[in-house]
Amino acid sequence: MRNKRWLQISLAVLTAAALLLAGCSSNNGEGGETNNKNNTNTSTATNDKTGEVSKDPVTFSYFAFGSNNDVLASETTIGKILQEQTGVDWKMEFVVGDPSTKAGVMIAGGEYPDVISPVGELAKLLDAEALIPLNDLIEQHGPNIKRVYGPYMDKITHEDGNIYILPFTANVGGYLTEPDAGSNIWIQRRVLKEFGYPKVKTLDQYFDLIEKYQAKYPTVDGKDTIGYATFAGEPGQFYTITNAPMHLAGYPNDGNVMVDLETHEAKLYQGTDYEKQWLQSLNEMYVKGLVDPESFTANGDQFMAKLTSGRVLGFSGYIWQIGNAINNLKTAGNDDLRYVSLPIVFDESITDAYMDPPSFVNNRGLGISVSAKDPVRIIQYWDNLLTDENQKLIQWGEEGVTYSVNEEGRFVMSEEQLANRNDNDFKRKYGWAYFDYEWPRYGNNSVYEDGNAHVPFSQPEVADVNYTDGDRTLLEAYGIDTFSGFFAKPVERPWYPAWSIEKPQGSPEDIFNQKAGDLQRKYYPKLVLASEGQFESVWAEYLEDFGKLDAAGFEAFMTAKVKDRVAGKW
Repeated sequence: MRNKRWLQISLAVLTAAALLLAGCSSNNGEGGETNNKNNTNTSTATNDKTGEVSKDPVTFSYFAFGSNNDVLASETTIGKILQEQTGVDWKMEFVVGDPSTKAGVMIAGGEYPDVISPVGELAKLLDAEALIPLNDLIEQHGPNIKRVYGPYMDKITHEDGNIYILPFTANVGGYLTEPDAGSNIWIQRRVLKEFGYPKVKTLDQYFDLIEKYQAKYPTVDGKDTIGYATFAGEPGQFYTITNAPMHLAGYPNDGNVMVDLETHEAKLYQGTDYEKQWLQSLNEMYVKGLVDPESFTANGDQFMAKLTSGRVLGFSGYIWQIGNAINNLKTAGNDDLRYVSLPIVFDESITDAYMDPPSFVNNRGLGISVSAKDPVRIIQYWDNLLTDENQKLIQWGEEGVTYSVNEEGRFVMSEEQLANRNDNDFKRKYGWAYFDYEWPRYGNNSVYEDGNAHVPFSQPEVADVNYTDGDRTLLEAYGIDTFSGFFAKPVERPWYPAWSIEKPQGSPEDIFNQKAGDLQRKYYPKLVLASEGQFESVWAEYLEDFGKLDAAGFEAFMTAKVKDRVAGKW
């Protein structure tokens, strides 16, 4: 983001202007009618004489461009507790189908839910002026918001001086590394067990092990085993397969570029030997009958069903995509059918970079729409959500019910409490499935003033109880204490992650992204599923089409933005 201004400066200017205008209604010129409309709603949430926040019952609409089940918040334990505190309920809905299409429909109609978690559709919604500035609301009604997001104000303030979303990654109180971080390449544990828990580092070693196991055990419960699958059949999830070359080459998830640690030059891996090596390996496995051809057509439910069936020996997917399947397998109790992610790279000389360094993602967050009935009441709800008490509620739950505090003041969970925290049905009923992420919140690596971890699974005492006998056997076999022990420690990258760099709607960079992605969606299935001997000709066709795009211009843009971030200009 260019020429950003600190919120405090912006607010000081507005305050001075208000004094000069001697009580006239302020309007910063951004959003025009929207700001006037918001001002008319101010008195509905606060008693002007007492300053008390209203607790009159109200239900707002919440829409997220992520996947989940629709719910009325008060039907969950957490939602009910928060409703009792504030009087506010939420009708929560989540995208079905293509997110881009849904965003287009919203914009064309001009009517929006009260609040929106845009995920990858933020640029479109900003271009359509669908979100209101939050600056004044935060200053007047958000002391906790200012406490949590204060250190990040330069990162969340857009070039027009406004804040439009509150991101999900504002770490508070320090930075605690996750004990069980992972990669996006997984293998079934029984495969490792069968061959005596061998070291598996390279892509060739990974596929060789799967091939040997499938040859020895071609069926599971009467059904054919699937050597390898990837989650690329659903709109918005194709990055699962396109990101792999970056990781295999020893780079973290910076999106579609790899950033040099010394020069900070950002280079695309699309169209490179890295991408070719990845796709050619998949094609060779496909020709051998080891790659699931439905990887490019199966929807999320179908893909998860395959994972939980026990038939899939290896797959690609990020934990936030496949967490439900992983939890279901753990609940089922058969450790051999569970998966473990490994630090797979192209060759032995490469150091993996799967573990994220400290970072801040400024383009994923929750915003208030221009259609919101009462922005003040909404911002007050968010501010209340950002107390330590409520942040503990949305992660740990209720003391004495879903967790306990030991004599040392440490938060702990019994096996039963932990089983509930892992159970998908319980998480939906209790509300963790709806409140622990896509809201204004403390970042996952946060630490409370009392020293307890914000996220239960980052608490050593909980992580230890969370391990099954099968977990301990596997960890012992590899001589490590936690699953993060498989991976190299993260290296500081002050720009990270580069994928969150803003690309304005309709800009050359945005258009390049769209066209380059379209080419990948067109050619990846052709390349992976090519008949024997056909890969090279399809690859040449792909390179010819890719060469028509302005890759150099995109790389120059990303390099400049990365260097800006390194210099502290977000």
